[in-house]
Amino acid sequence: MVAVFPVLAAASALLSVTGCIQSSLGAGLLARFRRNERLPVVLGNPPPVTVLKPLYGSEPLLEEALESFCTQDYPHMQILFGVRDADDPAIAVVRRLQERHPSLDMELVVDPALHGLNRKISNLMNILPRARHDILVISDSDIHVRPDYLQHIVSALHQPNTGLVTTLYAGLPARGSLVQMLAACQINHNFLPGVMLSRYLGRQDCLGATMALRRQTLDEIGGLEALLPHVADDALLGRLVRQAGMNIAIAECMTWTTIAESSFGELLRHELRWGRTVCTLAPAGYAASSIQLPLFWATLVVLFQPHAAWSLPFFWGIWAMRGVTSLLIDRAVGARALWPFLLLPLRDWLSAAIMVGSASGTEVHWRGQTMHIAPHPDTASAPVRTLSPGP
Repeated sequence: MVAVFPVLAAASALLSVTGCIQSSLGAGLLARFRRNERLPVVLGNPPPVTVLKPLYGSEPLLEEALESFCTQDYPHMQILFGVRDADDPAIAVVRRLQERHPSLDMELVVDPALHGLNRKISNLMNILPRARHDILVISDSDIHVRPDYLQHIVSALHQPNTGLVTTLYAGLPARGSLVQMLAACQINHNFLPGVMLSRYLGRQDCLGATMALRRQTLDEIGGLEALLPHVADDALLGRLVRQAGMNIAIAECMTWTTIAESSFGELLRHELRWGRTVCTLAPAGYAASSIQLPLFWATLVVLFQPHAAWSLPFFWGIWAMRGVTSLLIDRAVGARALWPFLLLPLRDWLSAAIMVGSASGTEVHWRGQTMHIAPHPDTASAPVRTLSPGP
């Protein structure tokens, strides 16, 4: 049995080095993306745009995130905010924005109608009838953007055969706590380089931070109703657009999502929801993404060969390589704190635990709901999952 440990250590070392290479390539692509960001193509007559913002409760930096949409450098824009409850605390935030921007075409829709288990899509279905323009930009409530965001979105949507535009997003800790820094590390150091590398290799995924498309395209794929039973509505929307023969473009701008978790419990629930969703969408790909955790594998090298002269130096070397890559990513997304470097081993081990938990359960917690992810009978050949009520 002891003879197995050197083999396991060698395999773990190989996975660790592979993970560092993958992360470095993704970080390089991200840095190039940020360097190559250019002014959007100015259209002679910019088309009007409707921004759809489903809201639920008050969250840290909500007003700042929504304000960034109210200060867009774009001539023709409508913003629709939607809530289900008349006492939702997000309403007060919207009212303040309306007072500060009286000339902006903004409307709040309060509608308790629930069309299915995906409450975000239900909310969007309630506010969509008030949209007056052909170009629809669906964006989560916690997304922060720069003033040229809509210019980039519309410019990308006018590329030939483009049916959907999405954006990259980085984590923005609301207060810089340990929990929030760990959450930001997952997005910035694991998710972002993985997205960049998969895009370079030809994948075209829709990221839920931004989903921009024409109304005609939405109608062609079955409308919002087609997304209603699914927890991964962004992934399904991207798949339907691709099946219709159109491309998914990434706008040449960065966005930021608020990291609001205030406890490890919230962090675990959030990441388990994300992990279980991705695991059911693409189980093989999710398992393969474990190479994004090089310090986890490097730690196993030390555990399997604690007395080997090379194991501990190998661990320190992987940590140093991982640190350089992470600093490059942080610089690309505008993060300035250096101390997350110390969190990298803990972050990789936490991510490994999340992956195990994601593969061993179906329960997810989302905006006050407890649900189970279950296969949809009409998509047996496609691993998109639907929601079913929790106990």
